[in-house]
Amino acid sequence: MISSEKICEIIEKEINQIDFKSTPLELYQPIYYALESGGKRIRPTLVLLACNLFSENINDAVLPALGIEIFHNFTLLHDDIMDKADLRRNRSTVHKKWSENVAILSGDAMMIKSYDFFSNLSPDLFKKTFAIFNKTALQVCEGQQFDMNFESIENVSQTDYLKMIELKTAVLLGTSLKIGATIGGADAQQADLLYDFGKNLGISFQLHDDYLDSFGNQETFGKKIGGDITANKKTFLYIKALELADNNVKKNLIELYSTSNINNENKIKVVLEVFNNLDIKNITLSEINKYHNLANKSLQMLDIDKSKLSVILSFVETLKNRIN
Repeated sequence: MISSEKICEIIEKEINQIDFKSTPLELYQPIYYALESGGKRIRPTLVLLACNLFSENINDAVLPALGIEIFHNFTLLHDDIMDKADLRRNRSTVHKKWSENVAILSGDAMMIKSYDFFSNLSPDLFKKTFAIFNKTALQVCEGQQFDMNFESIENVSQTDYLKMIELKTAVLLGTSLKIGATIGGADAQQADLLYDFGKNLGISFQLHDDYLDSFGNQETFGKKIGGDITANKKTFLYIKALELADNNVKKNLIELYSTSNINNENKIKVVLEVFNNLDIKNITLSEINKYHNLANKSLQMLDIDKSKLSVILSFVETLKNRIN
C-alpha cells in the first residue's frame, strides 16, 4: 500500500506538469494560479488511496484524480464570487486578483477540462465512472443553490443544513473514493461503502470549516476569521445557536444576520460572544467527531486487510487533527 504522503507527492508532481493552452493568457493564467495555490488535495488523494486498496497499479486513476481536483477548484472559483470572498488559501481570490468575469470564464474552462481527464480509461470504466462523476457534479450545483436559498430563509433547520453540505461538499469526497475503488477493481458493495465513508467524512470537513471560520487561526485557515458571520451565512454554529438561545438572544442574532449595514468587527465580536456563552464551540466539535465516527464505521465494514485501511485512517486522522 502506497503511503498518503507518497500519493500527495505524485499528485503535486502531476498537477505541476499539467499543460493547458497558453493563449489566451487571461483565460489560463487564473487556472494555473488557482491550482498552484495548494490546498490539502484531499479528493485526488482519496481517489488514489481507494484505487490502491484494490490494485497495486494506480496509474489509471491518476488522471481522473486530477480531473476531480480541477473540478473541485472550479467550484471554489465560482463559490468565492457568490460569497464575495477576498481570500482563498491566504491569497487573493481569482475574482479579486482579476475580475468576476475572468473567474467565471476560467472556472467554466476548468469544469470542461476536468472531463477530459477521464478519457484515458477503458470504455467500460469510462462509462461507470463518468456516470458517477456527472451525477455528483449536478448534486454539487444543487447544494450550492440550497446554500443560496438559505440566505433568504430566516429559520433553516439543522436537517436542511446537513443535507445542503452533503450535496455541496460531501458527495464529491464520496465520489472520489468510489471512482478510485471502481478503477482499482472493487465490487459495487465495496465501492458504495467507500462512498458512504467519504460522504460522512465530507460532512465532518464542512462542519470543521464552519468551526474554523469562527474559532480558527487566520494564518492557518487561509481566510479571514468571521467571514461567514459578516456574510450572514447560516452555518451549523448559527443554526445551533438559534436553537439553544433564549428569545432575546435569538431575536438579536436574527437581526444581526439580517443586515450588512453594521460594523463587521463589532458584529463578529457580538456573535462570537453568543457562540461562546452557548458552548457552540464544543457542540460543533462533538458533531464533527460524530461524522468522523460514522465514516470510520463504514470503512471498518470493508472486507479488506486492516493494514491497508490504516493508510486511509492515518490520512483522515491527520486531517482531523488540523482543527485548531
